[in-house]
Amino acid sequence: MAETPETRCENITDIDILEMFRNKSVFIETYGCRYNFGDTAKLVEILKHKGSTFVDSAKEADTVIINTCTVIGTTERRMLRRLSRFREHDLYVTGCMPAVQREAIFAVCTPTIISSETIREAYRSIRTVAGEGVAIVQVAQGCSGRCTYCLTRIARGPLKSFTEDEILAEILAHANAGTKEIQITAQDISCWGRDIGKSLPLLLKSIDDLPGRFMIRVGMMNPATVKRMLDDLIEAFASDRIFKFVHIPVQSGSDAILDRMGRGYTVADFEEIITAFKKRYPEITLATDMIVGFPGETKEDFSKSLELIDRVRPNKVNITRYSRRPFTPLFREKDCPDWVKKDRSRIMNSRAEQIYASINTGCLEKQVPIIVTETIKTGSVMARSPDYLGIVIHENLPLGYEGHAILKKDRKYFFIGQRVF
Repeated sequence: MAETPETRCENITDIDILEMFRNKSVFIETYGCRYNFGDTAKLVEILKHKGSTFVDSAKEADTVIINTCTVIGTTERRMLRRLSRFREHDLYVTGCMPAVQREAIFAVCTPTIISSETIREAYRSIRTVAGEGVAIVQVAQGCSGRCTYCLTRIARGPLKSFTEDEILAEILAHANAGTKEIQITAQDISCWGRDIGKSLPLLLKSIDDLPGRFMIRVGMMNPATVKRMLDDLIEAFASDRIFKFVHIPVQSGSDAILDRMGRGYTVADFEEIITAFKKRYPEITLATDMIVGFPGETKEDFSKSLELIDRVRPNKVNITRYSRRPFTPLFREKDCPDWVKKDRSRIMNSRAEQIYASINTGCLEKQVPIIVTETIKTGSVMARSPDYLGIVIHENLPLGYEGHAILKKDRKYFFIGQRVF
């Protein structure tokens, strides 16, 4: 029987991946969450060992790889447009889409599929790292949640925590290579270890025991899993090498909507978590997520979300308009009109930006410790304060430089800083 694109992709093994890219020029596009970017970083290391080179455009490439995201409908449509554009190339696809929308992919192109599991297994025989200023270390795949709107949960599957030894070895490799900021990530990092009898606070304490000079940014944590270990988690954050930054998505300020979302916590639970972190670490940076226009969201529900933002005063709110996703329990539920979603998104964004301005104004002329984590371009670097404020300094400073800077200008999501020593 003749081989089809579908059977071809199902026959791919670790060895095949390593060999198919031998001595080829490769163009990679990556979309979505930090986990996807972590997969791409591993894939790059794998291909380097087979003599691959990396180019800046598909025109220069023998092979194109697209690492896909399908979290919302607009992202899915963008992915399909990109895949269609590269359909005449030797095309490979990885990320979330192949796991849940393979038919949609093959409707616009005929690529080879590379699973995240295959990348991880192939990487285990490589284990080299790039040694850049910022690195991503994945600690788990999948999650233990039951959110009724989430396609990523279906794409990534149930929680599979990676072993503590594997995580620590990867962090140590990055530290030894000169990495200054290590972002540990997962779909829900606070559920790490629940399937293997471990917990995130214990992992953070083990990371703190590693040698080297580096900082850890802890990734997104679900309130439902945070609330079960709140005291221990807050204590683990006391480490000087952990940025005082938390990304805890609340998604709505209405308990009725949170229940329909299947989130597993209440607004009061979320506020208790934030209050506890701020009590211990008053300068902590808080990022959260909100979904507007969720099925059944009333004006009152939306008002409660705005009121919650006013109370907790986050430094960043990622606002998403609800998008029906296939295979999810609410896929056939009546949707809010697009104009309602757009209007609520605009109102919430305006409210959030007022809070940012208020917080940031209070920071101007403040002197803070810094560590340089990225080179933006010649003459400019990104530095971070202990509470993870982004501070652009217009100097050529080496990665890992430590000193102090004065926050001179507010750029909404970061500051312009002036180094003082």
